[in-house]
Amino acid sequence: MKKLSNNAWLRNSAALQALACAGAGFAALAAPAFAQDTPAGTVAEEPEATIVVTGSILRQDVNNTPSPVSVLTSESLEQRGIQTTQEALQRISSNNGAALTNSFSANGAFAAGASAVSLRGLTTSSTLVLFDGQRAAYYPLADDATRNFVDLNTIPDDIVDRVEVLRDGASSTYGADAIAGVINVITKKQFKGIGGRIEGGLTERGDGENYRISLTAGTGDLGRDGYNIYASGFWYRQNALYNRDRPYPYNSQDLSGICRDGVCGPQVGPNGGSINPSSTGYVGWADATSSSDRRSFATTFFVAPTNSNSALDDPLGRYQFLNPAAGCIAGETPYTLTAAELADTEQNAFAPTTVCQGDLVRQYGVISPRIERFGGALKATVAVTDDIEASFTANYLQSKVSYTGEPATIRANGPAGIAFPRFSTYNSGPPNAPGSFALALPVFVCPLVNGLPQATCDATNGTLNPNNPFAAQGLQARILGRIPNLTEYNETLSRTYRGAFSISGPVTDNWNFAADVVGMVTDLTRTSKGYVYIQNLLNVVADGSYNFVNPLSNSQSVLDYLAPDNITKSKSELYAAQVSFNGTLFELPAGPVQLGFGGQIRLEAIDAPSANPDFAGPTNRYFVLNAFGTKGERVVRSGFFELNVPAFEGFEVNASGRYDNYNSGQDAFSPKIGFRYKPIDALTLRGTWSRGFRIPSFAEANALPTTGFVNNTASTFPESYLAQFGCTRDTFTSCPTYLSSSSYGQTQLASPDLKPEKSTSWTAGVIFEPTRNIRLSIDYYNIKKKGAIIPAPFGPALAAYYSGQAIPAGYNIIQDSPDPQNPGVLPRVAYVQAPLINATTIRSEGLDFAATGRFDFGDVRFTSSVEATYVINLDTTFADGSRESYEGTIGNYSLTAGSGTPEWHGSWTNTLEWKRWTLSATAEFFGGYNLSAEDVEGPGASGGCGLLSPRFVKCNVDDYITVDLTTSYKLNDNFTLYLNVLNVFDDLPPIDPVTYGANNYNPVQGGTGIYGRAYRLGVRANF
Repeated sequence: MKKLSNNAWLRNSAALQALACAGAGFAALAAPAFAQDTPAGTVAEEPEATIVVTGSILRQDVNNTPSPVSVLTSESLEQRGIQTTQEALQRISSNNGAALTNSFSANGAFAAGASAVSLRGLTTSSTLVLFDGQRAAYYPLADDATRNFVDLNTIPDDIVDRVEVLRDGASSTYGADAIAGVINVITKKQFKGIGGRIEGGLTERGDGENYRISLTAGTGDLGRDGYNIYASGFWYRQNALYNRDRPYPYNSQDLSGICRDGVCGPQVGPNGGSINPSSTGYVGWADATSSSDRRSFATTFFVAPTNSNSALDDPLGRYQFLNPAAGCIAGETPYTLTAAELADTEQNAFAPTTVCQGDLVRQYGVISPRIERFGGALKATVAVTDDIEASFTANYLQSKVSYTGEPATIRANGPAGIAFPRFSTYNSGPPNAPGSFALALPVFVCPLVNGLPQATCDATNGTLNPNNPFAAQGLQARILGRIPNLTEYNETLSRTYRGAFSISGPVTDNWNFAADVVGMVTDLTRTSKGYVYIQNLLNVVADGSYNFVNPLSNSQSVLDYLAPDNITKSKSELYAAQVSFNGTLFELPAGPVQLGFGGQIRLEAIDAPSANPDFAGPTNRYFVLNAFGTKGERVVRSGFFELNVPAFEGFEVNASGRYDNYNSGQDAFSPKIGFRYKPIDALTLRGTWSRGFRIPSFAEANALPTTGFVNNTASTFPESYLAQFGCTRDTFTSCPTYLSSSSYGQTQLASPDLKPEKSTSWTAGVIFEPTRNIRLSIDYYNIKKKGAIIPAPFGPALAAYYSGQAIPAGYNIIQDSPDPQNPGVLPRVAYVQAPLINATTIRSEGLDFAATGRFDFGDVRFTSSVEATYVINLDTTFADGSRESYEGTIGNYSLTAGSGTPEWHGSWTNTLEWKRWTLSATAEFFGGYNLSAEDVEGPGASGGCGLLSPRFVKCNVDDYITVDLTTSYKLNDNFTLYLNVLNVFDDLPPIDPVTYGANNYNPVQGGTGIYGRAYRLGVRANF
């Protein structure tokens, strides 16, 4: 059933009606209750009379522009206890949906090691990030292997003066990507003296340690000496946080302990059981062995006699310990099946008498990776003449993100193939490459010939396999388990180099110029360890050089051969030069008519080769590692202008436009017009209309086939298909694990003929300032993006396949292996292949609220500031006219990694300043959402809780509120001591068992709240 929002009237009314109603509510406020446009947490110092504001090439007052601009100052971040700029940007209210968090690096992100925001829920590729008004190089890896973005971890935090967030389209000024908004990180113009800090923190539970050291030194005064030079360096580290360090259910893959109205979650655990089967029952061995999911197996090796290479053929006896004397490896618990369980021929006909139980999340799960960053910056600003100023900035920043995974996999389907079908050690036959088989230890072992197994190995050229307990009987040993002393390890090491030169000043009394040159390079090294190389596994199985019976006795050289380090280097580059002029054309009674114009040329390039290609054959690659990769280069030539006309007193009109031409064949003209009207001193009306575009990313236009895996849910399958397995959508978790614990690959095929996405957006806002100390605003935004680039929707192909209908044109379905327990039933889908197309219209619509108040009571100053965003609508309309809505649900499920689109996001900060002492409290609010997703279930499914089966938690995930306290005391003129108490009430995120970006909670909604109550102590020094 379609969800009816309490605010449904907003969707059906004109924007002005919404603004009028909200404005009336503001008028009733007697004290500040909503956040201002400028900083959350404090009021920024009054800016210069006019500066060049983000979204303009003219000099304006940041508080009086047609477009809504938020300003986060370094002081406001200090007062809120926010350590890094990337964390601050993740918390802004307009960030929603498909954001990329640091924690997702350890939970399957394609762009591991990076962080990016998604303004207006329009993904990371529709938000433009600038450094000092200039573009930055893309992160070498693409978000979801398709979307280019700038990594927020490359921001040099300690020299940031402020961050301006333009909550409006700005392609008319900056060109591509500025559809949802612009983030402009502005560094300090000058620094005098010596300043620094030492800081350390940890959670109340004694983990999540973090440290920060910085030092900045500068000399010279621009006004007095005509120059300023400063250098800055910093080091930051945050230790990894593991799931085992948090309470249930965040620390477990087993959901049977979560119950509601007598309904409990499914048992989940390797080897067919839960963590404690003696109390919750044993699920069954057949469910584990019938699944190709590598997480269905614990680590301890079990073997069964067989004479077949196909998993569809039953073994010839029960599984047993390969090494009975050793039993279960450390960390796993033995469970002896009861006589009744052993007699269950449907589930346990081939089960061992004792199984090893574990919890892969508790044993190996990572909530947040280890992050270590350090870097330095040098900035020199010189007054060339009395009026002309030049500056040079050089930055180096290194960021290393690392995390451990699970024990190495040996029985699995290989990654999706590029040049060949995937290779499988789970089963033989299509869709697997020839030679695939259900992994088994052979009867005989023979020396390799030319580094490969011999075609025939028998008694004439080999010896009985010491690893195979059935070799003397002439039988193979089908094997399950993992390599216990090989643990997956992933590390991304990015080194970013940036140099920028700018010069500006007057040409005449009325005209000014500005010239900028920037170059930025990000070198990325990805290191993956503990991943088994498929051909090397086949080799050690064939020649017996790996000791499966006593795996811990294998030498390091054998382990290194089995899982050689994978090191892949990628690079992203940007070089740009721009010149602009601005000045006064003539004077009108209400003020000067200003004109600005200029041009830019830039080069963008990415070289990100696949870390796991199969060009040398289907076995010459690794298990698990994804194969995505891309390469491209383009030159962009642009021209732009801006005109500001004060038509009459209090009323200004601003018009701008930009033309961009790409040597890849695309071009776009982006116009914008805005107004600002101040009928009385206390009231300002503002609005804009603009068009923008997003150029197809390098990955969308020129990437290798890229596959991401999505969990199958009850709604994936029609009832008629599930009935063949003896279950229904309502009882989906009782289906065989072949279905209930499975996934399918969504393979995206790049297209060099894609056109740019085009957007039309408009905003309308009201600012009310009844006194100098109180400022309230509300802005409506409406963005319509046409020709959005997406894979052709996968749902129609899946529905047709499982219903026995013809597959729609343009799709390709690759079947998985049949279910060994139901070999006659149509196999599940292994992969759906679909090309990227310009096919949809995406609309994002909502309201931004902001307010601040500042009050002085003698020696005491009180500041209150709030900002909030309400998503009225976020939907996608497809070429056939069908429409999917996502607001207030966990959709767009695939695009957001199950993070969804909560309708509300905001924060409220209150600060008291008294002499040397400051105390601030900040409440962060992220709204709840329904566990439904129309991109998975189909149009009209919102509000139906369709992704949760059985319903062992509430269908609506709760709102999430955390409160942080910060206090500082100025010891003297040189030293300030500060203490942050984060998540004061120790509230952990609401339970969400459906999302897959984290374990049982939403990483975007939960943010850093999963750390629980934490403390941070530091000292700042200035001389």
